[in-house]
Amino acid sequence: MTGVVLWDFDGTLAWRPGLWSGCVIELLDEHEPGHGGTVARVRELMRGAYPWNRHEQPHPHLAHADTWWDALRPALARAIAGCGVAEQRAGELAGMVRERFVDASRGWRVFPDSRPALQMTASAGWRNVILSNHVPELGTLVSELGLADLLEAVHSSALSGYEKPHPQAFRLALAAAGDPARRWMIGDNPTADVAGAEAIGVPAILVRTAAPAKLSAADALAASRLVVKDS
Repeated sequence: MTGVVLWDFDGTLAWRPGLWSGCVIELLDEHEPGHGGTVARVRELMRGAYPWNRHEQPHPHLAHADTWWDALRPALARAIAGCGVAEQRAGELAGMVRERFVDASRGWRVFPDSRPALQMTASAGWRNVILSNHVPELGTLVSELGLADLLEAVHSSALSGYEKPHPQAFRLALAAAGDPARRWMIGDNPTADVAGAEAIGVPAILVRTAAPAKLSAADALAASRLVVKDS
C-alpha cells in the first residue's frame, strides 16, 4: 500500500451553497417569511462562533453529537434573533438547523471531479481518508453523497475535539491510518489544510483556491494527478 491521502471535505470534495448561513436563511424563508435576514447578515452574526474559529482550543469535552450541537445552538439562536425573529422562536429554529444541515438531499453537491479524483488515487494504491472541520454527522453525510466506497475513513473535528490546523487533528488521523511514511493533504483552505499539514511535515496541495502555496491544483482531480506522480 503506497500511503494515505488526507482530503478536506467542504470546499474540496463537496459544497453547500451559502454553507451555514445559507442553511439558516433557507429555514427562515420557510418558517418566518418576511424576516430581515440575509446570508451576509447571518455570516456576520456567526463570525467567530464555530469551533474551528478557535482551533487553538481543543474541545474533546464536546466530542459527542448532541453535546456538540448543544454548544453551537445558542450562537445560532442569537444570529436568527438578529434577523428580526422573536427570541423564543429563534431558539426553536436554531434547533432545526441540525436536521437541515446534515441532510445530504438539501443543498449538498459533490464536485464533478471528486469521484474521479478519489478513484485515481485509490487505483494507484493510495488510501483515501477525509479529515475535515465539520459536524459530528459527517460520516453519514459523506455516505449519503455516494463517496464512502472510495474512502477508508472519515474524521470530523466535531468528534475528535481538534480543529485543523491544530497539529493533533492531523496526528490522530494519521495514527488511525497506521502512521504511513507516505502521506499527503489536499484541501481548499491555505491555513487549515495546507499550513496545518506542512507544519508537521505533511506535504499539501491547495485546490480550488487562488492563494500562495508550494503546491496548488485547479481541482481535486488535478491534485490526484500530482499525488499519483509521487507513487
